[in-house]
Amino acid sequence: MAKLVSKTYGDALFEVALESGRMDEFRDEAVAVKAALNENPELFKLMSHPKIVKEEKIKIITDIFTGKVSEELVGLLRMIVDKGHFEQVDSVFTYFIDEVKEYKNIGTAYVTSAMELSDAQKAAVEKRLLETTKYVKFEMHYDVDSELIGGMVIRVGDRVVDSSIRTKLEDMKKQLLNIQLG
Repeated sequence: MAKLVSKTYGDALFEVALESGRMDEFRDEAVAVKAALNENPELFKLMSHPKIVKEEKIKIITDIFTGKVSEELVGLLRMIVDKGHFEQVDSVFTYFIDEVKEYKNIGTAYVTSAMELSDAQKAAVEKRLLETTKYVKFEMHYDVDSELIGGMVIRVGDRVVDSSIRTKLEDMKKQLLNIQLG
């Protein structure tokens, strides 16, 4: 259900952005609204409170966001509140932002390495990803996990490339355990 809600509203916003030629503007506004909601958990509690009537919630959203983001985004927020889906608002904007990135061929890569990568190593990883994928640009996210021992794990969408020493050792262990002693 949650996936359907985020897809329905996210696709609607994407279509409006595409038709109006305001893709970047809507994406920037979606990022800002998402951040504002995440930074204000009290607002989220207020909007989820069962004793506050829907009309009052719509007024709160209208008062907060009118003049700060486009009328289309305010309208979407009002509709989400009106339909009782406010708890899904974060996933709606996440879905929309991901759709915009996909449309513009911008990939998101999560790189986990055993130790901090130098700028040159980061540039080499990004260059290799650009050469081997359809994407023209990447949003890179780096993380360090010393338990990998060496190598790295790269995730782009649902594809994972694991060249870590830890995984190679685990694979070797499995192969050794499978050898029949005669």
